[in-house]
Amino acid sequence: MTGSLTSDAKTTRRAAGAAMIAAARSGSRAAFEALARHWHARLVAHGFRLLQDRELAAEAAQAAWLDIARGLRGLRDEQAFPAWAYRIVTRRCANLIRQRQGQRDLLAEMMAEPMPTFMTEPYVQGQDGQALQRAISLLPPGQRAALALHYFEELSIAEVAVALAIPAGTVKTRLMHGRNQLRQLLEGAGT
Repeated sequence: MTGSLTSDAKTTRRAAGAAMIAAARSGSRAAFEALARHWHARLVAHGFRLLQDRELAAEAAQAAWLDIARGLRGLRDEQAFPAWAYRIVTRRCANLIRQRQGQRDLLAEMMAEPMPTFMTEPYVQGQDGQALQRAISLLPPGQRAALALHYFEELSIAEVAVALAIPAGTVKTRLMHGRNQLRQLLEGAGT
């Protein structure tokens, strides 16, 4: 019974989100502002997972909102909005890294820092939650981003692929390796 309630709640939430996106697409300023209020913190958090810098993440998200405002009318499927928005933030983060560092390969180095607990606190609690937070922070950046988008942000594999601009097969591989590594880390910690 709980599963159907959860499923019904997700369906209702997605339908409400789709209606908000449709209204914003049609030019409603109030709907666009509501959309921004609803999604901004998530987009900043995604930027932080990539950049490991709060100010740069906020800058990337802000720039992404300009792109979203310009391109929203061209978005044909409201259900595609989350993956589309995450992909825009991902591109903006890559642009910031190139601008500031001049080398694209520094993304992996910058992402190698452990994820701060504030990025996972809403999702995990208690002693087991703290162990999970520590374990997640030790994962490679690609696995960390895929797991966070899939499990914390509840994106499908296809949506994660769009958000990270990688093939769906790569997402599946990162999820599998990330889960396996988390299992090993948590078992090693005695959790």
